Amino acid sequence: MSKKPAKAPVKAFASQADLTEKKITFEQLSPHCWAYTAEGDPNSGVIIGDRFIMVSDATATPDMAKDLIKKIRTVSDLPIKYVLLTHYHAVRVLGAYAYADEGATEIIASEGTLGLIKERGAQDMKSEMERFPRLFRGADSVPGLTWPTMVVGGGNPTKGEVPGKLSINLGGVVVQIWHPGPGHTRGDTIAWVEEEKVLFSGDLVEYEAGVYTGDAQLEEWPATLEALRDLKAEFIVPGRGEAMKGNANVNKALDYTKLWVETLYKAGQEAVAAKMDLKAAMAHTRKSMDPVFGHVFIYEHCLPFDVTRAYDEASGIKNPRIWTAERDMEMWKALQS
Repeated sequence: MSKKPAKAPVKAFASQADLTEKKITFEQLSPHCWAYTAEGDPNSGVIIGDRFIMVSDATATPDMAKDLIKKIRTVSDLPIKYVLLTHYHAVRVLGAYAYADEGATEIIASEGTLGLIKERGAQDMKSEMERFPRLFRGADSVPGLTWPTMVVGGGNPTKGEVPGKLSINLGGVVVQIWHPGPGHTRGDTIAWVEEEKVLFSGDLVEYEAGVYTGDAQLEEWPATLEALRDLKAEFIVPGRGEAMKGNANVNKALDYTKLWVETLYKAGQEAVAAKMDLKAAMAHTRKSMDPVFGHVFIYEHCLPFDVTRAYDEASGIKNPRIWTAERDMEMWKALQS
């Protein structure tokens, strides 16, 4: 009797095989603003006033945050009083605990981000840690979820609403913090230093790196990008990719992100209209995405989650389904079958 051929093992996530450490760059953009970037890994921003320091995006673990703190301490010994969570994803927020010893008394987030932490923060933490272990070096140093102490009011300007804004004076420089509209998540928050035209966008904007959209509001995201364009920033620290200098280059990053989002969502709409299953939707999406974006950092990591979200949203699922470690594997197996 002939034996049935053995099933090929399910491939690992592309992110699980990504073990190469990235080169860190810490550069000054303006008199008070600095960018901490890492070749396509998550970025952070630093704003140094005459009295206090603010960090935008805390890094993934307290151990990893210590690297950023060391960079800050090469230029200032002031207290790092404020930590801004641009959104709820674990890779951005779990390092916040490291700043307590540096003077941090306030962790800032939007109402939308607080709601998402309550709704899915624990599941997201487990999911992210398992799917991309390199980005969570020293995961055992994380004591739990990060909770904001200051919450910025809601409001969606893409619908004509006035967003809540928080202005913080660090001494010699004022930082405006507000929610410009849904995009990467429904709670995205930015830091804007108007006097120096520096924008810290979080993952609302990326450049030459994968744009993760697994928890996105794809239909609204382009309008939110246009709201950011209206600021006429001269510098931007995107969520991933190099810091961009000059308004033309800021617009290049906005255009890059907008093209990714619109191309992805259009493919998802076409796949749903054609009644494709998820695997067929992935193949269809690759036809338009691979030629333009296939070369960038973490493209293969992002695409399965992006295609799944685009397919869901095009199917009428407006509130993104919660990613769990189990759902990650269910999705991944569906794409390999």
